[in-house]
Amino acid sequence: MAKKIDKEEITKKGKGFISEFKDFVLKGNVMDMAIGVIIGGAFAGIVNALTEDFINPVINLLGGADVAGEVVIKTLSDGTKVSLNYGHFITQIINFLIMAFVLFLLLKGFNKIIEAGKKKLIKEKEEEAAKKSDEVVLLEEIRDLLKKQK
Repeated sequence: MAKKIDKEEITKKGKGFISEFKDFVLKGNVMDMAIGVIIGGAFAGIVNALTEDFINPVINLLGGADVAGEVVIKTLSDGTKVSLNYGHFITQIINFLIMAFVLFLLLKGFNKIIEAGKKKLIKEKEEEAAKKSDEVVLLEEIRDLLKKQK
């Protein structure tokens, strides 16, 4: 037998989905990710400027290679050039390596901070465990008094 479709059940599921999506979007994780993407885009612009305005000219001076160069494969009858822009490709590789290195350093520093925080928490827990609670101290005093009475 086919199951009867209940309109209320479909409406509840739809509202649940929308509510769940709204909770997801408004959570801090999504907002943090959006901010990270914006900052990452700005950082990419800085890395591009560094590569194109500083690193590529230095490579040109040292090696004599034109990093911003191209190889013209063919010139079409209408004057359009078909070329391989190897300089742009090399620039993008340099940008990638710089960004990967910076992200590696950031992650390494972040992991050290996290590890230091974990060690501090463990130390505090050990100190707290070593301390006797007021109840334990009171019970020990009662025990000692009872021993003296016997």
